[in-house]
Amino acid sequence: MPATFSRLIYRQPQPADVQRLFAIFGDPQTNLFNPAGPMATLDDAQRLLDRWLGQWAAEGYGWWAIARNEAPEHIIGFGGIAPLNYLTEQRINLGYRFAVEAWGQGYATELGRDALALAFETLGVPEVFGLVRPDHAASIRVLEKIGMQPFGTLDDVPGKSPSRVFRICHPTTAFA
Repeated sequence: MPATFSRLIYRQPQPADVQRLFAIFGDPQTNLFNPAGPMATLDDAQRLLDRWLGQWAAEGYGWWAIARNEAPEHIIGFGGIAPLNYLTEQRINLGYRFAVEAWGQGYATELGRDALALAFETLGVPEVFGLVRPDHAASIRVLEKIGMQPFGTLDDVPGKSPSRVFRICHPTTAFA
């Protein structure tokens, strides 16, 4: 049963989502700040989806397929929390990618708050990180709105400016 929060529905991705994943991740507009550029092939989308499904099978959580309550069959994006390697260190990372049609409506902020609630209230993780390109002002604003603070930088893209790293600690461990 999909979980419903506010205006959005979140559910575990399914094999049938591969076409929509490719449509969103292959769109040049949704990759303006992605140094790797848009996803090139449906096979790339299948590999990413397989990785997400493996994460769900191993950990019981991962990126969600996201839809609006009024159109639950139409995926507008993917996002949530999942382990991500920050070069040599694995961290719980908040991430998302929405279709252009969903931009500017506060969905990224809503997803971010709901993902942090899962991380802290359900999973009890001590901290969540966000990795963002330094020129991606909209995503930086989202991370700041949900209470994430600058934590440092990560030189993760050869030949490019380092990514900015944001962090938020579990409310009970913030002052420990």
